[in-house]
Amino acid sequence: MSVSEAEAELTEDERAGLELVRETGGIHQSDFWKELDVSSRKGSRIVESLVEKDLVDREETVYDGHNTYYISPTARDLDFRLLMAGDMLSPFIGEEEVDPNSDAFSQWIMNLAYEE
Repeated sequence: MSVSEAEAELTEDERAGLELVRETGGIHQSDFWKELDVSSRKGSRIVESLVEKDLVDREETVYDGHNTYYISPTARDLDFRLLMAGDMLSPFIGEEEVDPNSDAFSQWIMNLAYEE
């Protein structure tokens, strides 16, 4: 099942939950159900459904001293086009020190300019 097909089958609560995860870029499950204004049980069921449909990822974590899960968008939800100039990846990916005067950055900017 494709992502768009899975999204088409979402309930209103699941759609709201997916939107929340995407807007925040990730949220702790203990905050997730509070933000949606649903019970923790219902929030857990929403997350489980979204995980089963491969629309979000869930990872165990400790938050405010309690065991919980961190809910994040799946990698396919991320828009990597913003990091690309043609077929060239941004020179700042993975770099700790950013040098805006570097030749790699200038070339990347030129690729962006000529892409249109």
